[in-house]
Amino acid sequence: MSFAETLAPPAPAEAMEKVRAALAAKPDGVIEAVAREHGVSTLAVLEATPDDQRRFIAAERFEALWQELATWGTVLFIVHTADIVLECEGALPIGSFGHGYYNIHGDSPIGGHIKAGNCKAIYLVDRAFHGRRSCSVQFFNGAGEAMFKVFVRRDAARELLPDQVARFEALKRDFA
Repeated sequence: MSFAETLAPPAPAEAMEKVRAALAAKPDGVIEAVAREHGVSTLAVLEATPDDQRRFIAAERFEALWQELATWGTVLFIVHTADIVLECEGALPIGSFGHGYYNIHGDSPIGGHIKAGNCKAIYLVDRAFHGRRSCSVQFFNGAGEAMFKVFVRRDAARELLPDQVARFEALKRDFA
């Protein structure tokens, strides 16, 4: 049983066969698009990718992981829904719990209030996206949908920043 199946009823086998075929045909495609096309959760699609492309982190590690990500400098913060892909570059402020939220405020365009208790799984994702390596930390809710994602940034030549890649690789060792 996959972790996604512990959150919600398992996706129909027929749908998952189509998901696997879609990923085989376009291994660097958009996970959310595949999920919508086949009527399954984003997490179900992510878990259908090869094991070496994703690493699970327990949701209980949310705060410790966030605090580590806050040391990375400017990152790319993405919220991807059916209606919008919102991208924001900035440093992740250190947060604190209060009034049912993980509150983040600071000198950054990234700020607000995260229902951290809704986070049920975190994944380190290292896979190709439109032909280029992409590294991200993805936070999932109980419905198997991404709450938000934190991506390793790219330089002017569209290459991943080496210092952030090193920190991402360290997460694989230290958090998984």
